[in-house]
Amino acid sequence: MSSKDRPLSIQEGTSISLKHPSYKVGIVVSEYNSSITFSLRDAAIATLVSNGIKAENILVEYAPGAYELPLAAQWVSDHFEPEAVICLGCVVKGDTEHDVYINQAVADELMKLNTRENLPFVFGLLTTNTMQQAIDRAGGVHGNKGEECAIAALKMLALHERLIDLEEANSKK
Repeated sequence: MSSKDRPLSIQEGTSISLKHPSYKVGIVVSEYNSSITFSLRDAAIATLVSNGIKAENILVEYAPGAYELPLAAQWVSDHFEPEAVICLGCVVKGDTEHDVYINQAVADELMKLNTRENLPFVFGLLTTNTMQQAIDRAGGVHGNKGEECAIAALKMLALHERLIDLEEANSKK
């Protein structure tokens, strides 16, 4: 979604116009490293609202840690029935390899949810070596990953709209 030199949050054309502002979007936030994850959450909400998603159509729920994000996202999907779910967390490398296992498990499960549920489950898990790198990606010099994830969700919704329009146009031929 971004590169070292140009985060998605500052790229041109990041305002997305959707036909259906009544879309519902779930956001699941890890409580672990909350000084980082709550900044990601706030940026995601602001980006969704500034692009036409109604605040009352955004559900924010919390998971204890990053490892619990996929199940919490599944539950949000099952009970809130959103058109997209954004998953936000932060795992900072420690003295062991736990970060590798957590990050890979979360990435794998969110990818499975994407394809199984036919719904965007956006991966917003910061996987950094230091807390400073996390700060830099949560509103610091590298933008805000929460904003980038909201933009990714909006772009996926816009893509889905275009494909539905294409399908309808083809069926009228």
